[in-house]
Amino acid sequence: MSKVLIIDDDKELTDLLVEFLSDFKFDLKVFHEPVKALDFLKKNTVDIILLDIMLPGMDGFQVLRTLRKT
Repeated sequence: MSKVLIIDDDKELTDLLVEFLSDFKFDLKVFHEPVKALDFLKKNTVDIILLDIMLPGMDGFQVLRTLRKT
């Protein structure tokens, strides 16, 4: 089962994505705050990340740069 991480502050959008993707049996994890997602990724691996660019606290590009360092 593929692990999918969704990082987006739009709850309605993430709810729709979860509803749609769960039909395909993906293992889904959603975070609305990028710092919490980065903490999760320190201890866990995923197969793909759906990353919003405009996030509270740090934008998606900053999240990506942080991920690339690790």
